[in-house]
Amino acid sequence: MKPFKHANKSIELIDNFLNTIDRGAIIFKEGVKNYLYGNRENFVDNLKTLSALETDADIYRRKVENILYTQSLMPQLRGDIMRLLEELDNTIDLAKKNLFQFDVEVPKIPAELNQDFVKLSELSAAAIESVVPAARAYFRSPELVKEKIHRVYLYEKEADKLADSIKRRVFQELPIEKLSEKFHLRYFTLHIENLSDAAERVADVLSIMAIKRTT
Repeated sequence: MKPFKHANKSIELIDNFLNTIDRGAIIFKEGVKNYLYGNRENFVDNLKTLSALETDADIYRRKVENILYTQSLMPQLRGDIMRLLEELDNTIDLAKKNLFQFDVEVPKIPAELNQDFVKLSELSAAAIESVVPAARAYFRSPELVKEKIHRVYLYEKEADKLADSIKRRVFQELPIEKLSEKFHLRYFTLHIENLSDAAERVADVLSIMAIKRTT
């Protein structure tokens, strides 16, 4: 009875962990939008919420790892599951760090780029949000993982294209005199774009894991 109980507990913790990752992606894109449009109070609230979510995600991940090791659950899958949790945890860590950089460095983003930056944050967040149901599927219906992760790759490619477009506008079109400001804008574009890359890494791990379980 105990192994069954521990298995149920680990699944519950994984669900809570994935819910936290999903919420983190939503809060990140809200935070970027609030920063761009000068909603300081809401932006600070987003920072606090994302920081709390990142802490919660770490706690859930460690609890799952502890159960997997101490209760000898799914020993043949343990290494893969640990890597998956680490890659997922990295997405919310990155989201928190990137949003805090807006608060620390206070980039001057031209109003003409607001819409593009909002869209870029939405695409990167969508990549993370899309990887969550794929991760859930791995534990319940691994044969469904492949059809769910294709959205992750789609959003990642769209984020890359938009990021390149923003960089071209910054360096070739917009009347920005200081090269340092151009570099700063490129830097923050890259920060946001990196979230979709992190989601893509999760999708790659999931793809391999799903093949192992379905062959």
